[in-house]
Amino acid sequence: MAMAVEGAGAGVVVSEPEVVSIPPTPRGMSTPEGTATPPPPAGRGAATPARRVVEGLRGYLEEVGHLTRLNPQDAWLPITESRSGNARYAAFHTLNAGLGFQALLLPLAFPALGWSWGIISLTVAYFWQLYTLWILVKLHEAVPGRRYNRYVELAQAAFGEKLGMWLSLFPTIYLSAGSATALILVGGETMKLFYQIVCGPICSPSPISTIEWYLVFTSLAIVLSQLPNLNSIAGVSLIGGTTAITYCTMSWVLSVSQPRPPTVSYEPQAYTSLGSSLFSTLNALGIIAFAFRGHNLALEIQATMPSTFKHPAHVPMWRGAKVAYALIAMCLFPVAIGGYWAYGNMVPQGGMLTALYAFHSHDIPRGLLAATFLLVVFNCLSSFQIYSMPVFDSFEAAYTGRTNRPCSVWVRSGFRVFYGFLSLFISVALPFLSSLAGLLGGLTLPVTFAYPCFMWICIKKPERFSSGWYLNWGLGLLGTAFSLALCVGGVWSIISSGMKFKFFKPPS
Repeated sequence: MAMAVEGAGAGVVVSEPEVVSIPPTPRGMSTPEGTATPPPPAGRGAATPARRVVEGLRGYLEEVGHLTRLNPQDAWLPITESRSGNARYAAFHTLNAGLGFQALLLPLAFPALGWSWGIISLTVAYFWQLYTLWILVKLHEAVPGRRYNRYVELAQAAFGEKLGMWLSLFPTIYLSAGSATALILVGGETMKLFYQIVCGPICSPSPISTIEWYLVFTSLAIVLSQLPNLNSIAGVSLIGGTTAITYCTMSWVLSVSQPRPPTVSYEPQAYTSLGSSLFSTLNALGIIAFAFRGHNLALEIQATMPSTFKHPAHVPMWRGAKVAYALIAMCLFPVAIGGYWAYGNMVPQGGMLTALYAFHSHDIPRGLLAATFLLVVFNCLSSFQIYSMPVFDSFEAAYTGRTNRPCSVWVRSGFRVFYGFLSLFISVALPFLSSLAGLLGGLTLPVTFAYPCFMWICIKKPERFSSGWYLNWGLGLLGTAFSLALCVGGVWSIISSGMKFKFFKPPS
């Protein structure tokens, strides 16, 4: 309702803010979302009792923020079930999502690019994706009274319901479900190497098969996935981020501390044609793009935080993200530069871990090498949780939408067990998935480098031909062109290397 209050003897009309009906906060939401009531215009009569009531009401609404329509279903879903996040949790989750085994593949990009262009490309990609992350953080609450808690929701708001779904659904599904599958491959194979290093010749007569290691890793990941929501895995994300920093540092330090192979070379690879050189360069850029991940989870991480007009969620989110990406830069650049310095053009397709095992398994103390591989396993288990959370959220959203009630403990657990073993099946069926870094980097590049720029234009609507308008159009179009080119380069790399796709035949 609206009221008009007339100042004593002044005839000044002061409009009291409209008070809307406030729905009860759903279970699990610590702080609702929204914007503040706008202050009434200043003028005479500001000291009247009615004005003091208005100001008190406005201050209360600014603190509490109960001015948006709340979807009760959000209180039942893993991403938005708990709203107790903070800057520390944002740093843990962002670090866990943004740094992983992909970093160990970066030295593979330098043989085609060389020292100078390799470092330049890595630097440009780092600051480009940092800018698009800032865009996503800002767009989370770009529309008053609405929070876009998931990447697909923001894409639909920017591009339209159908177009946004088509543009964002496949890459975000791959970045969640595909990453979980790749983590099973990397984690299972690393567990096998760890076992071989620890046991030595004692284990060789009866080795455990690779598929059995996949099963062991998946079982551990499923047990860990029973934690209910995104905020509950903050400790897991801390472990994942810490182990990633540690094994990235150990991998390049151990590599550069050992003598380089006698046949190491830094000469750019020679190609028979201009097309071969171009496609190889594009594949290398795809590997760099593949190393920057986690943007599909930025909105979900920010959704776990309380937000009011006076304390919006983007402030702690950006504070945590800056800390996380400073640590990520301290890992990515040394791994890329140190790995290429240690192995040159001899970096194997498996990246730094494979190089350590192939070239220095007899030079590095066995305990130190085993510890490096064990840290990779811990990181893969932790990353599995945060990348699987959007899939868990989708499963439960479909269930609660049909039944209009939250998932029971058994239903939630059943979804996660089913998803874990489905990922295991895909891992066994497609064991070559982790070797497609260049192609997969091109397919998922728009999520990180292109879509956020177009979203900013569609939602914020900057003035035409302004600097911001040119910047976002330029980066968005360039990112889209790079995505198409990197996909072509990834396909060419697969064909030229003679990679054979052996379905249901993991390495023994």
